[in-house]
Amino acid sequence: MISLRDDVLKYIRGKCRGEIEYPWMHYPDYGVIRHRDNQKWYALFMDIPRSKLGLSGDEITDVLNIKLDDFLTRDFLIQRDGFFPGYHIARGNWISVLLDGTVDLNEVCHLIDVSYQVTASAKTKRAIRPPKEWIIPSNPKYYDSVHAFDDTDEIDWKQGSGIKNRRHCIYVYRAACIGDTV
Repeated sequence: MISLRDDVLKYIRGKCRGEIEYPWMHYPDYGVIRHRDNQKWYALFMDIPRSKLGLSGDEITDVLNIKLDDFLTRDFLIQRDGFFPGYHIARGNWISVLLDGTVDLNEVCHLIDVSYQVTASAKTKRAIRPPKEWIIPSNPKYYDSVHAFDDTDEIDWKQGSGIKNRRHCIYVYRAACIGDTV
């Protein structure tokens, strides 16, 4: 039986610094990966009979349950080979992914990243969120955007209360006014 479980665990240990726990005595091969700060699961490994997923045969196969951020993505994925509605966690956006090679390892790793972000605490989400980009108009009647940076590398801008992070990238464009000359 081919299984990507070890490769997926290696990815999780390296990228998310997660460790697998085996909390169930009656299911010793079922393992969960939790966030360190909020203890929420973002990955659940199981070995189940293929028939439990509606597949032919009773051979045991490795499955990974992960949580997605939107129902449309979930509904799209479960139409593809190797993806199923969440086995054992059927509510919400959970899906089950076969780890038998049907789904490419890179795609599984990407989906783990999504699950990690979706289930993260607010503090972790802020830390892993990519920088935002903002586009802000500058009306030359009220602000001299052409010469604003002549004497400084940084300016205060009263527009955009959500712009708080220095990693954000802000684009200022100059709106044209009728009769405006540069």
